[in-house]
Amino acid sequence: MFTCMTHSPAETAQLAELVGKKIHEGTVLCLVGDLGAGKTLFVQSLARTLGVEGEVTSPTFNLMNIYEGICPIYHFDLYRLETEEELEDIGFYEYTDEPEGIVVIEWPDKFPDSLPEDYVEVHIERIPGDETGRQITVSSIGEEYEPFVKELEKLVYLSH
Repeated sequence: MFTCMTHSPAETAQLAELVGKKIHEGTVLCLVGDLGAGKTLFVQSLARTLGVEGEVTSPTFNLMNIYEGICPIYHFDLYRLETEEELEDIGFYEYTDEPEGIVVIEWPDKFPDSLPEDYVEVHIERIPGDETGRQITVSSIGEEYEPFVKELEKLVYLSH
């Protein structure tokens, strides 16, 4: 696990680009943060780095968007869901149990028991008193992504 600070949306986007340069197919990435924290900005920058050319938006009403880049990106937004049964209705487990491509989940904390055993969590928090500042913590939940998070930490600190 590591924590870094960003002081503008551009710096948050740069962090997402670094993630995009190191992420690999089969990764589940969970984005945690309040409304307006920067989760969708993070996904947009990640997707651009992975070659997505079209519009990247939060799937708040669709619940899931699929983007085609160098590999498919399955982008879930669980904000509007109320029950775990709704996850099944949208095919959530088909994408997260044995992911092909990259799975990005906004609002994963609504259904913590439904998440896979291993995933990368990116927690984005506003810095009090700094309108555009964010504290971003990247963690490996489970053991599978520990090497990825360690490699990403080195890359982040080398780029600063």
